Amino acid sequence: MNSISEKQKDTVGTLRIEVDGQEPETCEIHSPARNLIGPAQNGAHILGALVNNDVCSLSYPLTVNGSVTFLTPHCREGYRIYKRSLTFLLAKAVHETLPDAEFCVENVIGQGIFCTIRIDGVDGIDGINEQQRSVLEQAMQGYIEADLPIERARLSFAEATELLMCDRCDDKLNLLRYRNPPAITLFRCGGYWDLYNGVLADRTSRLDVWALHAYRNGLVLQFPKRRDGELVLGSFAPQPHLHDIFETHRVWGRTVGVSFLGDLNQIVAERKLDDLILTNEAMQDRRLVELANTIAAECDRIKWILIAGPSSSGKTTTSRRLAVHLKVHGLRPVTLEMDNYFVNREDNPVDENGDPDFEHIEAINLPLLHEHLGKLAAGEAIDLPRFNFREGRSEMSGKTLQLEDDQIVIMEGIHGLNPRLTEVIPDEQKFRLYIGCLTQLSVDRTNRMSTTDMRLIRRLIRDNRDRGHSARRTLQLWPAVRRGEKRWIFPYQGEADATFNSSLDYELAVFKSEVRPLLAEIKAFHAEYAEARRLLDLLEMIVSGPSSAVPSTSVLREFLGGSIFAKAH
Repeated sequence: MNSISEKQKDTVGTLRIEVDGQEPETCEIHSPARNLIGPAQNGAHILGALVNNDVCSLSYPLTVNGSVTFLTPHCREGYRIYKRSLTFLLAKAVHETLPDAEFCVENVIGQGIFCTIRIDGVDGIDGINEQQRSVLEQAMQGYIEADLPIERARLSFAEATELLMCDRCDDKLNLLRYRNPPAITLFRCGGYWDLYNGVLADRTSRLDVWALHAYRNGLVLQFPKRRDGELVLGSFAPQPHLHDIFETHRVWGRTVGVSFLGDLNQIVAERKLDDLILTNEAMQDRRLVELANTIAAECDRIKWILIAGPSSSGKTTTSRRLAVHLKVHGLRPVTLEMDNYFVNREDNPVDENGDPDFEHIEAINLPLLHEHLGKLAAGEAIDLPRFNFREGRSEMSGKTLQLEDDQIVIMEGIHGLNPRLTEVIPDEQKFRLYIGCLTQLSVDRTNRMSTTDMRLIRRLIRDNRDRGHSARRTLQLWPAVRRGEKRWIFPYQGEADATFNSSLDYELAVFKSEVRPLLAEIKAFHAEYAEARRLLDLLEMIVSGPSSAVPSTSVLREFLGGSIFAKAH
């Protein structure tokens, strides 16, 4: 056995920690991260800590040498803590002021989160009124003014489940049904306990910018915007069209009994996944039939179908499936893919940091595209380009395209709804379709599933398979992708004539075994470790299912591989 060196003996019981990039300082082993907050940091705004690139609570005990970076609402990880902690306070307020109510976090609306409250099994206006909304608001404000501690408690599995049973948290108990860790982390504020998928702020006083609005059959908890180093509460901007899509999907989820991750896990464990897959796929196919019927009814007017949506929303597969349904109506659709009109990588626009901005509209070779659209409209032939993603260069595909009088063109790409992309085409000839990936599935009643995370998981798998990107590389690019979506895609949602939801409630079960090994390659010394750990923590809650039953026509095959549309293309 190796003996401990004299140098090691001197440091037993103490740690050397680099705080916010400054010179290392010493602290006792097992000291909570908050003990390292000094005059250089504004403690009033600190919500958590990045300990060796892992997001942790301020009460997290330090056990190894390394680095600590404190998190405020103005960084991505800190802002997530802020929003999650406010949701915790709203859940606490409902629990203590409406003890018989069933609270559920549902979906994003603008700069906030939509929540439902069921009282005596009744949703909406009949279940909650303006007076009750005001009571909840006052309760939350009271918690914040009282500066209550939010404590992180590591409990035995038996203790944690007993607490959850007392609070009738069947959704959380069902989530834990297929997990068996020796201990569970719960958060407590006063007498309220809850299970959260992530870190919470340690004190209520740090959560002082928010608003609570009555909306439809529930409430919207509005979060602040980050602007010039401050948290600013903007005006509430409802999104009724997107909310209706969520609501339709949510009602369907309740009908088939898959509203929470625990429901999905039970379906997989009981070997009923095949039936859910078939039902999900049939539901999507029915929506495509409806869209094809709408287009066919106006085929004398519509000559161009423009399809747009954010990254990994399934635009390519959806456009090709829609084409099949249009053929059933006797139409003759052809597809023009915008991805093949990217400029060479060295010609790509750059962002404010000098990095390639792949989401910029001028990442598309607009002069060439406009020339091709004009020729196609005039009945002339064009030589189709193809973009080689591995090489980052445009090349000729060897294929030509010339439209006949009775053909209809499907164009898909992230900029499909931007008027600038197709300004050479008369508006009356266009049908605009927006594709989103808007999951109704929640982790449990107080932890929602991020629609952005669903797309990120899709992209991690696809980029590794088709573009040779490691998970780390995809995570490095993702913030720029998101900035591009906010600038170039989401502002044009209102241009759409129709919306299609590509989310499938079973996809996490079949994606888990594909994406988990990719994320596990990211280590604690990588800057992307916190994001990888966050996604791995989510995947840890999911029972993995086989992908063999996923049809070759499914949008998921665009990411998993094996799509019949890829073979036919």
